[in-house]
Amino acid sequence: MTASFATKLVGWKRNKKNKLGWELVPNSADVDNAESLRLAAGVLDALGVSSSRPSEVPPNPGGPLEQYVRADLEEKLPAIDPDRRWQVRNGGLITEFAQYSHLKEVDALVRANPELRITVGRDYLIRPDVTVGLLDLDVLGSPPFLHAAVSCKWTIRSDRVQNIRHEYGQMVRHRRGRQPHLVTVTAEPLPSRLASIARGTGEVDAVYHIVYDHLAAVVAERANEEQKAAWDECVGQRRILPYSTLAKTLARW
Repeated sequence: MTASFATKLVGWKRNKKNKLGWELVPNSADVDNAESLRLAAGVLDALGVSSSRPSEVPPNPGGPLEQYVRADLEEKLPAIDPDRRWQVRNGGLITEFAQYSHLKEVDALVRANPELRITVGRDYLIRPDVTVGLLDLDVLGSPPFLHAAVSCKWTIRSDRVQNIRHEYGQMVRHRRGRQPHLVTVTAEPLPSRLASIARGTGEVDAVYHIVYDHLAAVVAERANEEQKAAWDECVGQRRILPYSTLAKTLARW
């Protein structure tokens, strides 16, 4: 299903320098990629978003996407499982959570020693876009337990893929205790780019798409064979999932 907040974020914007020469383009599309433009336009058509004028959506939807995801999970998780004390935040450091609190001591040593700063670096100090913590677990001391980290990426590009993989890889390696659920939320319309993050060796558990149903229908009807194959592969392996299932997954996991 489509996320309840999707139509507040996806829409049309002016851009005459695009591959198809359109006056208005979808704000989730890569303007230099014709297939991306067509699929994103198909999604907007399916959503009933008028293409006669620019949409009233944020000029830079990435930040608002993070806020909507936080607000949505903050509302839904206690409703699904009221027996747990949930903490949903934007932008907290992982060192605030039980599995990673030991990194504070590591960081103090690294900051005090120039040789360690060069050798070890400080890329373990990760600040996920949205964190989901549990406050009622008496494990690994008193800090909240990191139940999930959500990376919100409005679209997917190669640099963003590498950034997600690197950060989540660090979280897998440095944890003490059970691994948090590591996921990505996106509006990317091109299946091959979704596959670039959905595929891999386990750094990312799954990719949750905010207009999943509409994109699935448009891919089936309009996409070329390469894009259909990428979509079918990732959906068939449950690597791309509807955003509407995220809260339920976290609450029951």
